[in-house]
Amino acid sequence: MRFSVAVFFLAFLNLRMGFAQKADDIESYINKYKDLAIAEMQRSGVPASITLAQGIHETEAGNSDLVRRSNNHFGIKCKNTWTGSMVYHDDDKKGECFRSYDKAEDSYRDHSDFLRNSTRYSFLFKIDPTDYTQWAYGLKKAGYATNSRYPEILIKLIEDYNLQQYTLIAMGKATPAQENLIAKKNDSTASVHDEQLRTPTQKNELVAAVPVKREYPEGEFEINKSRVIFEKAGTSLLSIAEQYHISLKKLVDFNELESDNVLLKDQLVFLVRKRKLSDVEFHIVKEGETVYDISQSEGIRYESLLEMNRLANGQQPAIGEKIYLHSAAPSTPLLNIQQSR
Repeated sequence: MRFSVAVFFLAFLNLRMGFAQKADDIESYINKYKDLAIAEMQRSGVPASITLAQGIHETEAGNSDLVRRSNNHFGIKCKNTWTGSMVYHDDDKKGECFRSYDKAEDSYRDHSDFLRNSTRYSFLFKIDPTDYTQWAYGLKKAGYATNSRYPEILIKLIEDYNLQQYTLIAMGKATPAQENLIAKKNDSTASVHDEQLRTPTQKNELVAAVPVKREYPEGEFEINKSRVIFEKAGTSLLSIAEQYHISLKKLVDFNELESDNVLLKDQLVFLVRKRKLSDVEFHIVKEGETVYDISQSEGIRYESLLEMNRLANGQQPAIGEKIYLHSAAPSTPLLNIQQSR
């Protein structure tokens, strides 16, 4: 029995260390390639935030077998027009042909040209480059990726790691001196404990100087593999229930609402019960967010979020704190005593 407990503990520890390493890898990737993304936006018009988010995801933050063998940062396959070097890699099918580059700069440039010069993606360049949400959903609509959660993955990376600032820097609306990287550490040995020792003021300084606004597509979509819609304040819950053939009681229960009358603010409304966990590791608290807001934006049950993060009902985390979505937090986050649900 003791042996089994020890094995379980070591497996849990390795899992947690893996999550921490992933965050460190993402930050390293951003620092290494942000200037390339900015330069490519200024040359081609592809938003730097989108380019970086795609690069992080497609390369597993620089660690994938494909990027190590081919400098292919965006998972672009050979296609009929490609005459350059190639490598073969298992993806949707076994042994598919992928483009290979001499250096990362070539991959970034080809990615921009791939989007800019294809009629499939031409509509994207009519979208405001600061509207990363529509760009993310547009890429999925045009068939860039087969993963149904591809837009959500890009949006989360952009918001958690403040990638929008690089779009603004490329457009001249912000300067490199204003750069702030969420959860940035002074060195690679920084620990969760070090982060917990920061004061709320220090935490606030880690949050982006430029606010981001989350927007959602019209109609039904998914968050955390759960069906959801976005509705405006004043919308009747009964009308939503009738439209989607759900009982009013269940709709209120699914969304942990206190009234069955109308929505008191613009918000996400889940059409099924939210999940207890997310595939994503954590959420960085933004200005004005409550635990309930996070439970909705991440598609996680409110009580599960409280339990994982050692919070009591009504307690709200401070700006910049990590809220764990997949496993138990090592300690209670710093609190914002001025907020209430």
